[in-house]
Amino acid sequence: MLMPDDKARGGGPTPLFHGLSEAEIQEVVSAGKRKVFYRGAPVFSQGGQQDGIYLIESGRIRVFYIGPSGREITLAYWHHGNFVGGPDVFNRGIHVWSGAAAINSSVLHLPGDVLRRMVLKIPALALGIIEGLSFKGRCYSSLAQMLGTRSPTERLAHLLLHLMDLYGVEERGGTLIAASFTHADLAHMVGVTRQWVTTTLKRLSEMGVLDTHGANILIMDAAPLAKMRDGKAAKGALPDEVDCSP
Repeated sequence: MLMPDDKARGGGPTPLFHGLSEAEIQEVVSAGKRKVFYRGAPVFSQGGQQDGIYLIESGRIRVFYIGPSGREITLAYWHHGNFVGGPDVFNRGIHVWSGAAAINSSVLHLPGDVLRRMVLKIPALALGIIEGLSFKGRCYSSLAQMLGTRSPTERLAHLLLHLMDLYGVEERGGTLIAASFTHADLAHMVGVTRQWVTTTLKRLSEMGVLDTHGANILIMDAAPLAKMRDGKAAKGALPDEVDCSP
């Protein structure tokens, strides 16, 4: 999860089944229904009927919001052990954002009535739900703060450094971000247009900061990115910053 201050991550969200016994985990799993979603397939859709949560057993789920204009912003990527489908977890309602499989993924669907019955029987599960919702609240609050207070250049630099920390592999000439994110993916995470990301990455490549080959990004010099992230980049060094935040 991308947050303005990495310390605010608090080590990441606690897995939902943390603290449950093997017997309790089996009871919860047997009450749910496993589903497989191939890359790009929708798990749930904004405006659709909501019922319970989806516990990620494998893969990666992207949660995003689409504005009235059709502009899209990625809220988060969630991994194994996390759940998606909120913010309501017990009551039926309408999804306020969408979720889709970023890669082939397996999830356990726990309908609201089933989940309510389980948390009344298993206190550790109730704590896991509360901690998960608390972490999500911090994440989305941080996202709002970042979109409202940081320039597109600062957000892109922060994102690239964050991805380098998460997926970086040392190679000759720099650090390779060993995870494929298209320019559109990066744009959706930063809240700008794909064209702006493409132009900015090209300029950063010309400056010797990074090198790109398709969806692969090699960070050759992280120091300029750190300056950009902190708002210390020289004006005019990058393309005009047209903020496309929702």
